[in-house]
Amino acid sequence: MGFIEAFLLALALCVDSLVVSATTAFRSRLTARRGLLLALIFGLCQGGFPLLGALIGDVARAFIEVVDHWVAFGLLALIGGKMIVDAVGANHDSPDEHGANGNSPLQFVLLGVATSIDAFAVGIGLGLQHPLPTVLWVVALIGAITFAVSLLGVWLGNRRIPVPERIATLVAGLVLVGLGVKILVEHLFL
Repeated sequence: MGFIEAFLLALALCVDSLVVSATTAFRSRLTARRGLLLALIFGLCQGGFPLLGALIGDVARAFIEVVDHWVAFGLLALIGGKMIVDAVGANHDSPDEHGANGNSPLQFVLLGVATSIDAFAVGIGLGLQHPLPTVLWVVALIGAITFAVSLLGVWLGNRRIPVPERIATLVAGLVLVGLGVKILVEHLFL
């Protein structure tokens, strides 16, 4: 996996973290310390969940090596497709749908886990497709970008600047589907 592909994957996965961090800051006016804590927790969750998924994918690779590209494609297409459907069909006017009503560390952890579930599934695909050393730098990049984007979300939320959730979610879904198609094409035709 090249840097650009990993960077796009990281951006696609951290869209939820951007929206939730902005919403949390908007509703609670987070202090700098709380904003850093939120971003750190989101970065650790968003980096840790795909690592756990990749470890499972790495173990499963030996058993499903013949169809691993189909599994990776399917996971990315399902997650990306759900994001596209959510962006096109859902009403994103209510910040309460993200559960961003408090600013306790426990709430930050719960939000971090909730926004990282899709990263776990993507991690399974990473583990099926790439050796663990590659996965390690990719998940580190995912965590670092999520940290930075979550800080941006806190900054935007504290300044009452709206985040275009539908557009961000649509683009993220298209990126994930595109990455899945790329994996499939590379294995079937190259």
